[in-house]
Amino acid sequence: MTIAVFVFSLIGAMALGMPIAYALLVCGLSLMAYMASNGMINAFDSQILAQRFVDGADNFPLLAVPFFLLAGEFMNAGGLSRRIVNLAMAWVGHFRGGLGYVAVMAAVIMASLSGSAVADTAALAALLIPMMKRAGYNVGRSAGLIASGGIIAPVIPPSIGFIIFGVAANVSITKLFLAGIVPGILMGAAVGLTWWWLAKRENVQPAPRMPWSEKVKAT
Repeated sequence: MTIAVFVFSLIGAMALGMPIAYALLVCGLSLMAYMASNGMINAFDSQILAQRFVDGADNFPLLAVPFFLLAGEFMNAGGLSRRIVNLAMAWVGHFRGGLGYVAVMAAVIMASLSGSAVADTAALAALLIPMMKRAGYNVGRSAGLIASGGIIAPVIPPSIGFIIFGVAANVSITKLFLAGIVPGILMGAAVGLTWWWLAKRENVQPAPRMPWSEKVKAT
């Protein structure tokens, strides 16, 4: 019966459009009230709920999540995102559809720094979409490419998703990070190969090849 009370409370709260965290809080309240009214516990104690609420947030590894987002903002404000794009431009910008390869390479590099798909995608889109539009690329296809590159961020460490999963499931975050390196690189390679096939439809001129001195300087 207690399970039924919990489930019905959860369904009712979510049916009202309530966020999941608050829906679970309502479920805890209703379940505790039901158990107190039926003598399963001594009395309804709101302090227990507050204590559990604080204990759930009192987790040191979860501090990495806001700091990763802060790191992404620092990269954008300090110009590191543009330097990463310039690095990719120096090495792969001269190929046909080069700005697409720049987007993929920059997405992989930024994924290894911020761990946030939203932050990486926003930074790359702000820099590359205007450049690709001016160069004559299809804007919709360019936006799809950058969005596809953005989903690499939760896979290549450091990853916000890995941290949350590791904390919730009590799994080694170090092992999760090590396990995400190769799949993340393969995802970048797959997006790059797809763009190679699509770039044949882009009627654009490649950027001039940069000399080795410029490549070294960008690196």
